[in-house]
Amino acid sequence: MKHVTILLILIVCCSFNPRDKAIIDVLRKQVLSEAASAMRQLPMTVTASSCERSAGGRHDFYSEGDYWWPDPAHPDGPYIQRDGMTNPNNFVAHRQYMIRFSKVIGTLASAYRITNDQQYVSAAIPHLRAWFTDTATLMHPDLQYAQAIKGRFTGRGIGIIDAIHLMEVAQGVLVMEDAPNFDKNLLKGIREWFKDYLRWVTTHQYGKDEMNAKNNHGTCWVMQVACFAQFTGDTALLRFCADRYKNVLLPNQMAADGSFPLEMARTKPYGYSLFNLDAMVTICQILSDSENDVWDYQLPDGRSIKKGIEFMFTYVADKKKWGKANDVMYFDEWPVAQPFLIFGARQYGRQQWFDTWKRLDHQPQNEEVIRNLPVRNPLIWI
Repeated sequence: MKHVTILLILIVCCSFNPRDKAIIDVLRKQVLSEAASAMRQLPMTVTASSCERSAGGRHDFYSEGDYWWPDPAHPDGPYIQRDGMTNPNNFVAHRQYMIRFSKVIGTLASAYRITNDQQYVSAAIPHLRAWFTDTATLMHPDLQYAQAIKGRFTGRGIGIIDAIHLMEVAQGVLVMEDAPNFDKNLLKGIREWFKDYLRWVTTHQYGKDEMNAKNNHGTCWVMQVACFAQFTGDTALLRFCADRYKNVLLPNQMAADGSFPLEMARTKPYGYSLFNLDAMVTICQILSDSENDVWDYQLPDGRSIKKGIEFMFTYVADKKKWGKANDVMYFDEWPVAQPFLIFGARQYGRQQWFDTWKRLDHQPQNEEVIRNLPVRNPLIWI
């Protein structure tokens, strides 16, 4: 049996190109260790806890705006904003459950990619069933009550960004779906769930508001919609996302030097710049195929995703060169092993980007960092 396992690993590894094998070498020990832990986890969905401030029901995802606080002058009145300052007393349990779900599925799918061992698929199935098809525990396919603000809004379009943590769930299922032990009825149910979510996020006013957001929120709308459209086989939406990247995101968000002025103007310019770049690069990773190479698309004035990576890499490789204001919170926690580094290194063959990614933290523990790291398992994306 040991020899059979070794043979399976060799066969799987041969399906990766030499550059991808180098990524596996970096991540193998971590992935298998995390997968062993993930196999012991029990499912936990939005039905595990609730908040009395939610206008939704037991199966509805609920979260509250991070930067909103009680008004000292009117403690029982509507919350007031303190941009960049996270209120630790806001309800975030559902977001934490979703991130936990994303980590479990992403890790198990990564381990399956490395080993082809079906035990990882078997361990993922109860979590997938609990979130998407079990009527007792499933989450409704919308984010109508996300990032609510006490006394102001029961939900906001801005809350749709929380769903980026379902991306590695969808991508993980893509990796595992052909395994002999994957429940095909469950797979059908998962695809229907994401089709319903896509229908909601592209037609509800909250979704339209988020799509038209001019900063990282608009980027993340395209990123998640592209990911879920790829999973459901929605070619029309994939074309729409490619067009939006080329004609809206890149020209309206990137400056001539490759920076993102709207992110630079925030109270967390460093963290938001990393986040928006990660999202744009992930869009390129999702949308590029043999027929459409979004990676090499550039505007007439030379702006491109490559220029964006080159700009930010300077300040990731040597953070002391950052000449802008420090973030008001979590500045010291960045950077970590940003996905733009490894996806960019793989696409453009830049060894320095790979080496920088390799030395950075691949297992960040800070909750804010994890929340703003949409891709934590690069092996399932390559």
